[in-house]
Amino acid sequence: MHELAITQSVVDSVCERDGGRPVRTVRVRVGVLTAVVPDSMRFCFGLVTEGTAAEGAELEIEQPPGTGRCRTCAVEFTLTDLILLCPCGSADVEITSGQELQIVSTRVG
Repeated sequence: MHELAITQSVVDSVCERDGGRPVRTVRVRVGVLTAVVPDSMRFCFGLVTEGTAAEGAELEIEQPPGTGRCRTCAVEFTLTDLILLCPCGSADVEITSGQELQIVSTRVG
């Protein structure tokens, strides 16, 4: 379960940045094409925050959709998985969103 390692890194970064102040909310952006399961990340968050400044914090997850642009016909379209095929049939597709994995904000205090 790679969500555990990812969530641990998020919590480590947040706790280091916020200098020991109690963390109330952590907001992350996890694109649908990252293969990170939000429910698994929430579960792991509860585990890895124990004994840290983020213990008891709420994890908010934004999930931007996947989008791509065909280099053959220039059409932009939604991607629901990593099968990169344009409706025109071309596999020459550039992913334009959906692979984000970012800490957006924290609320402390």
